[in-house]
Amino acid sequence: MKNVVWIMALVLLVSCKQEKIGYVDNVKLMDEYQEKIDADTKFKSEEEVLTKKRDSMSQAYQFELQAFQVKSQSMPQKKAQEEYGLLQQKGQFLGQQLQQQAQQAQTVNQGILDSIISTVKKEIKAYGKSQGYTYILGGGDGGSVLYGTEPNDLTDEIVKILNDKYKK
Repeated sequence: MKNVVWIMALVLLVSCKQEKIGYVDNVKLMDEYQEKIDADTKFKSEEEVLTKKRDSMSQAYQFELQAFQVKSQSMPQKKAQEEYGLLQQKGQFLGQQLQQQAQQAQTVNQGILDSIISTVKKEIKAYGKSQGYTYILGGGDGGSVLYGTEPNDLTDEIVKILNDKYKK
């Protein structure tokens, strides 16, 4: 009988254990994480460079096309068609080149973003373990936390840790 009482007391004690739960606003965290801010700035500057390059190449091609149109009026029709075909091929090639460069930049940028997300997840996991959290949930747009009290919001703490590590 004493064993049953001890077992019941132990079960009651274990079942009363509180779970430690916190949450992180994913949107705010990514908006305030300096590495993500720096990556966004770099992406935008690369995008501007590609846009300027595309505009300059398009403008040069347009000038060449206009010059051809003037020149073609004094050419035999067959020769004009041949040269126009070559110009079209050149235009397609330029378009493909620009598209490949844009895709390469996007692939590189996605890799950097994936790396940042991985770093953030690892840091949240390490923080949760070190602080004794049973769960840390994700909030913000598309997150699973619809409501959480202020003391359970770990966003600012995680952002500070991430930014401090990034500065080093």
